[in-house]
Amino acid sequence: QVQLVESGGGLVQAGGSLRLSCAASGRTFSDYTMGWFRQTPGKEREFVAVISGSGGRTNYADSVKGRCTISRDNVKGTVFLQMDSLKPGDTAVYYCAATRYFIVTRASVYEYWGQGTQVTVSS
Repeated sequence: QVQLVESGGGLVQAGGSLRLSCAASGRTFSDYTMGWFRQTPGKEREFVAVISGSGGRTNYADSVKGRCTISRDNVKGTVFLQMDSLKPGDTAVYYCAATRYFIVTRASVYEYWGQGTQVTVSS
């Protein structure tokens, strides 16, 4: 079992920045690819960013490329999502997730999920 706890969400004005964190516990953190997803009411969970277990490979959704940076600290067991130049369209609940698969963007293959953190971007 892997337990994931997100933090760092909040209300920010358009153009602002937020840094989300996700603390993991329970298994060897570096064994897991970590992803960030987001979801708004009535829509499916959407891929945002993913990072390999070593941190050497990343991938981003086109909608956030150039505005978001995913990183991880394998010593502290934490993955981060730095979000800059935020837009109202980024408003969603953001989830971190863990999988043993390598750099996958499909939510269905992620085994473990956090409870989510709300990000609201005002115009």
